[in-house]
Amino acid sequence: MQSLYLKVIGPVIPQWLQLVVQLALRRLIHQRSSFFLVLHLVLEVAVYGEYSWEVFPSSLELGFRRSILLLPYILVLGKMYFFYQCCTKDPGMISPSNHKQLLKVYMYDGILYQQSHVCPTCKLAKPARSKHCRVCNRCIHRFDHHCVWVNNCIGALNIRYFLLYLVTLSGMAAAVGTVTVRFLIQVALVSNLHQAMYVNTDGEHVPVGILYIVQKLFLTFPRILFMLGFTLLTFFLLAGYTAFHFYLVMTNQTSNEWYKLKNSCQCHIDNSRPDKRIWGNIYHRGIITNVKEIISPETEQKKIR
Repeated sequence: MQSLYLKVIGPVIPQWLQLVVQLALRRLIHQRSSFFLVLHLVLEVAVYGEYSWEVFPSSLELGFRRSILLLPYILVLGKMYFFYQCCTKDPGMISPSNHKQLLKVYMYDGILYQQSHVCPTCKLAKPARSKHCRVCNRCIHRFDHHCVWVNNCIGALNIRYFLLYLVTLSGMAAAVGTVTVRFLIQVALVSNLHQAMYVNTDGEHVPVGILYIVQKLFLTFPRILFMLGFTLLTFFLLAGYTAFHFYLVMTNQTSNEWYKLKNSCQCHIDNSRPDKRIWGNIYHRGIITNVKEIISPETEQKKIR
């Protein structure tokens, strides 16, 4: 990523500006920061502000059912609860008091996780499936990743809240987008935009196309169209990310494990590091059991295999 940055961006902007950008990115991504958390809330307020100001009252006038229009507000209440849990819930911090207990939760697979590894920062033997987060400066039980959007690690104790956060956030985008699209379609039908005609170069009356209708709606409702575009883009990104995390749940993997396996085959031929082709996931115990492990995190003094 850094080499790509230097090749593409380096020749374009001055060196002093590059240093400022690098320092800003390091501050935002590699240290705990509330920037993305606040940005997330600001974008959400902007979307819901436009939805409440124009889409909701106009849709009521067009005869939309109130229950459909209120669905985005119901989803945002659920999302805020799960968002709060992700931000404040202990993800599974490993401390001297619970270290011995967590050592006995998962078996060492001998490939991704070695029994002899000690965290150089925490000075504790690393339990299987744990990782030291450089951003939070702590070891996390069943570490998944550090999420800048909630300013917290995602681990064994808050992964279920994170998944529900993703589901409700995707549902919010889908609900707002669906209502907005239906509103614009209804406006086009009521205004008979689909029946509009124009005179071509041959003097013939030709029906307008979809581009004309979109252009007309954009000129009439520019803020709504901008909001809709952002919402649909967000939905597709979130839907893919959510589907990926549910795949990890069903196969009992973490993002950290998936990433390690994805990159291990590229630079290790002697099998001294994990190889995707030979690694057997000893933590995969069937979809139902895997899901239960997310709902009720394993912290008891028993080795899971």
